[in-house]
Amino acid sequence: MTNATSTPAGMPKALGHIRVLDLSRVLAGPWCSQNLADLGADVIKIERPGSGDDTRAWGPPYARDALGHDTTEAAYYLAANRGKRSVTIDIATPEGQALVRELARQSDVVLENYKVGQLKRYGLDYESLKAVKPDLIYCSVTGFGQDGPYAHRAGYDFLIQGMGGLMSVTGERDDLPGGGPQKAGVALTDLMTGMYATVAVMAALTHRDRTGEGQSIDMALLDVQVAMLANMGSNFLNSGKPPKRWGNAHPNIVPYQTFACSDGYIIVATGNDGQYQKFVELGGKSELGSDERYATNPLRVKNRDELVPQLAAMVLTQTRAFWIDGLEAVGVPCGPINDLGEVYQNPQVQAREMVVEVPHPTAGKVKLVRSPMKLSASPASAELAPPLLGQHTDEVLRDMLGQSAEQIAALRERKVV
Repeated sequence: MTNATSTPAGMPKALGHIRVLDLSRVLAGPWCSQNLADLGADVIKIERPGSGDDTRAWGPPYARDALGHDTTEAAYYLAANRGKRSVTIDIATPEGQALVRELARQSDVVLENYKVGQLKRYGLDYESLKAVKPDLIYCSVTGFGQDGPYAHRAGYDFLIQGMGGLMSVTGERDDLPGGGPQKAGVALTDLMTGMYATVAVMAALTHRDRTGEGQSIDMALLDVQVAMLANMGSNFLNSGKPPKRWGNAHPNIVPYQTFACSDGYIIVATGNDGQYQKFVELGGKSELGSDERYATNPLRVKNRDELVPQLAAMVLTQTRAFWIDGLEAVGVPCGPINDLGEVYQNPQVQAREMVVEVPHPTAGKVKLVRSPMKLSASPASAELAPPLLGQHTDEVLRDMLGQSAEQIAALRERKVV
């Protein structure tokens, strides 16, 4: 674990010249703006006075202070909001809308994930803000996009995992115990939408820098889910047959799955025939390598139901350490199935400094997962903890909008901020 100050002083921030006005909440939008903040952008997170982002209350667990007492900051919220400044504004009020428009005028990017048409009622849609800031990048994240028959529907990750096909290929085989559809263990569609949105914002900024032209970005969870099925989507488009669930096996490669050892589970991922041969030789079953039914990957895929039980019996005779050490020595991809306690004790994870500890106003310090983006000249960093609700309201209204302490107090009295 490292401290936030470990980033070399004086190194430039890749997006240090960019300001993002973030009207999004929960996960997909905040994941995008957190990426941009990690890369140096000034991200101003607009939240509802009094309650803020829904995920602030999505606990336990919560961050703990030095005495071990829970703070009000849910761990879920902490996962997606580092590096930002929090400003509370009631955008349902005319005064609040005026404040947001002025902040947008001084920003490069606006990010939002409201229902289609909702922000237009407040004069905060793309066309309205484009009139204030012609070269604005405006990124909308919704469940189904800005058009089409489902555009009006609310979209949630779990729902989209089902509708978009992910759950049709995730879970144990239907003919085995426990078979059936299964969602991913994290909100994968939200996270991937945040990643795609990050790329789209970066592309739009590059286009703006080259041409002076701003634009709107229409990100839909369903679009992302369909796109991210990768080879599964391609398998269907080129065969006409919907892929099925394979549990921890692979539809196109055998063996490429989990196996039970005498003391736990491992993953064996043989990507070619040579690796398969080394696998069975290590297990003392070289005859499974010379058998003509299993000589090539297409044959192993065809005959998996006969082969895999024999491989499973072979693996069960030895320990995890035997297989992991032995297969690594001969160049066959193999590894354990770790829980998160084991993940963060892994020497490679520690060497890559994937945990960062940053100062926090109520917890003293909080541990966060470091960005995996490692740039040599302009590294990502996590210098600011996820902000308290409204922590930077006065600062932003004073420094960006020129509001006096008396004006800010009056706005607070009227519950605008």
